[in-house]
Amino acid sequence: MWRTAGNWAALALVAGFAVLWTGVVVFVADTTPAWIRAAQVLFGVMLAAWAVHKARSLRARHIR
Repeated sequence: MWRTAGNWAALALVAGFAVLWTGVVVFVADTTPAWIRAAQVLFGVMLAAWAVHKARSLRARHIR
């Protein structure tokens, strides 16, 4: 039970960080070059995609 709760908590933290990271890069980092901003947005999207993938995995494991 604790492991499952810890997995979901870690997942929520990563997903929240991905959203915050992407928001900061898009709205605050105005002085950085466009290619660096694009790479950082890609990093945020990859984190969000990992969170979605992991949520599906945890959900499938819970359903079985």
